[in-house]
Amino acid sequence: MRGSVYYHSAELTKVIFQEGLKKEDRSNPNSEYYQMVSSYKTMESYRSVWNNFFNYLREHWQLKRYELISVDHVIAYMDYKIGYYPSHLYLAKINSAMGKLEVALNRYSAINDEFPQQYDFSKRLEVFNSAKDLELVAKSYHNRAYQDPMKIIQNLAYQEYQLAAQIQLEGGARLEGVCLIREEQLKGFRHDSITNKTVGVIETKEKGGKVGDILVSLNTYDLLTRYLSYTKIFKISKSNYMNDIRQTAKDLSLTANGSHGFRWNFAQRRLFEYAQAGYTYEQSLLLVSSEMKHNRASITEHYLGA
Repeated sequence: MRGSVYYHSAELTKVIFQEGLKKEDRSNPNSEYYQMVSSYKTMESYRSVWNNFFNYLREHWQLKRYELISVDHVIAYMDYKIGYYPSHLYLAKINSAMGKLEVALNRYSAINDEFPQQYDFSKRLEVFNSAKDLELVAKSYHNRAYQDPMKIIQNLAYQEYQLAAQIQLEGGARLEGVCLIREEQLKGFRHDSITNKTVGVIETKEKGGKVGDILVSLNTYDLLTRYLSYTKIFKISKSNYMNDIRQTAKDLSLTANGSHGFRWNFAQRRLFEYAQAGYTYEQSLLLVSSEMKHNRASITEHYLGA
């Protein structure tokens, strides 16, 4: 199957969605409608996850032929999402959507020769349950900004982790934006007209392949520059970094909000800085959203602590 992400998800939707199906038909293994979806809202939710998953496969696995999806891809995607310390409900949504993707791929395989295999993503349940048991998911949606982010950063086990966290806190970078930084990503200095300070500029490539600049303090930029002058590449383990943040927060009797918590702190601080510089609330939302590599201004409100 070739085409855009949205074409793929639309084709798979056709084989699994039918409005008005009875529950007994959808739950009966002997029914032709077994495990199908009959709610528009539910199908829209699943398809949104599929689109995100397919974009992830293109960006991280260079996979564009979705008949080649394996359980390893599904597990890697869930691990990737767990790295952002998602809510329990959000990870449950992903888990459910991956289950329906399995059903859709198997139904599509039955009527298309280019999809000859059977798909089994049942191991995703182990990942989901493990994340819950190890407290890698939030019990509910809440404000994930750290009350004292510097206290956590200063107590991380390794200097590399402290530097990565500092970059996230000051620049709003996602996890993938700080786990691998090359020397050529250093873009020198810039005057930040919002704070009226000189800042260091780091180019990052993050979610969905979006490339853009993040702004950090001169001290943080200098630390990264000196590190790269010796190694050429700044690289840390995502899982070890996340585990250190979680354990450090626990040791300090603070709520563990993953590395994404530093991004929440950035959003809240940066919004205030724009307001102090005379921007309206709506303008501030839009500009902070852009700095965080989002497409919609309203997404910034997500970080304000609803």
